[in-house]
Amino acid sequence: MNRSKAVSIKNREEIELMRESGALLAQVFAMLDDFVTSGITTLEIDARVEDFIVNTLKARPASKGQYGYQYTLNSSVNEVVCHGVPNSHKALKPSDIVNIDITLEKNGFIADSSKMYVLEGVSPQAKQLVKTTYEALWKGIEVVRPGATLGDIGNAVQRHAEVAGYSVVREYCGHGIGREMHEEPQVLHYGKAGSGLVLEAGMTFTIEPMINQGIRKTKTLKDGWTVVTKDKKLSAQWEHTILVTDSGYEVLTLREEEDN
Repeated sequence: MNRSKAVSIKNREEIELMRESGALLAQVFAMLDDFVTSGITTLEIDARVEDFIVNTLKARPASKGQYGYQYTLNSSVNEVVCHGVPNSHKALKPSDIVNIDITLEKNGFIADSSKMYVLEGVSPQAKQLVKTTYEALWKGIEVVRPGATLGDIGNAVQRHAEVAGYSVVREYCGHGIGREMHEEPQVLHYGKAGSGLVLEAGMTFTIEPMINQGIRKTKTLKDGWTVVTKDKKLSAQWEHTILVTDSGYEVLTLREEEDN
């Protein structure tokens, strides 16, 4: 299958700039590891991240102002699947799981990643959902190489999640990324192995599975942003920005605790 002309293939210089943005974004999550605790609000997290990106890293929070969005990050708690809006009226509880999704732009190139934070009183069932979703992310990442297909990624994610008894959200997907936050291709987290776009070295995209404890159906709240599970059961998500290399993949947003 021929590559779509809309899919950007990054050259060596562009890849170096994307590596820089990805490494800076990994630093943001390292900073947050001791900051995200019960008793603080997601708006406090948002303010801390914006300050760190702008004043410490001398970069730009790429989500702020994109599509009219007013905040630096998405904060999706418990049954929120994605696009949760930071707020000041509801502090995190010890029993919460929360996904923090952040984009960062430096020198014209954007990195995108999200991480689940599991607070101190979280149930074993919630911990298992978070763990399985992380494993599903890596199942998708590990099939990335030139000659593999987008369907291989989606199939690997879907099989891991569904064997564990969970469902895969289908309305939202990964995406190409680079000078723009959302580029081609769309990266589905379900599908048939061997189908879809054939991967080439120099492609950059996100893999970001959203996995639900119950049914896969979602709905969007009246704020126009927040997406929740229809059955009110928990949802988890992890995300990385990936480069297709000559021989496999590179995780551009890899965090220090993952580098083993």
